[in-house]
Amino acid sequence: MSPAAPSSLDAGFPPEDVQRALFARLAAGDDTAFDAIFRTWYAPLVRIATYLLHDGGVAEEVVQDVFLEVWRRRDTLAFEQEPRRYLMRATRNRALNRVRHDAVAARAAIRDISEEAYAATAPAMVQAAELELAIAQAVATLPDRCRAVFELSRRNHMSYAEIADALEIAPKTVENQMGKALRMLRVALADWLPGNERD
Repeated sequence: MSPAAPSSLDAGFPPEDVQRALFARLAAGDDTAFDAIFRTWYAPLVRIATYLLHDGGVAEEVVQDVFLEVWRRRDTLAFEQEPRRYLMRATRNRALNRVRHDAVAARAAIRDISEEAYAATAPAMVQAAELELAIAQAVATLPDRCRAVFELSRRNHMSYAEIADALEIAPKTVENQMGKALRMLRVALADWLPGNERD
């Protein structure tokens, strides 16, 4: 079962002045501030990553990578906005990158869009492999936002509202991007669809 969408994706973060004070201490060389930052932000960020990935273990790996980057850049981190926005965006971007590059996720997305195409093709293993490759290549050509919306919908079975919340875009934009993705895929895979059978 997919995890329920949090009522607020940034629930659990402390006030902005506390956030900035912790990072100021870290930048000033107070390494103990990192422990406080980790304890403060770890659970909320894992909730965000789990919401996007639907896998608690992978979500923890993603958040650990975010904190590793914070540690590496501790002397140079500067925030034009409050730190939670940086951490949330870093977590969201890493989670979506994980979705894009996860081979299992790609195969799951391929299966979702290929039902009609598979029904119209011979069941031979060679043709199936060719079709899977064609779909993977077609998905890879989608614009970044189209591909993110498509993969979150088809792989994670997220609703348009959930995708809009996760990507910080309007639900109507999600609907438009999904329609655009499907139109582009139908064109790219025209040779595999009914009425255009390959020799």
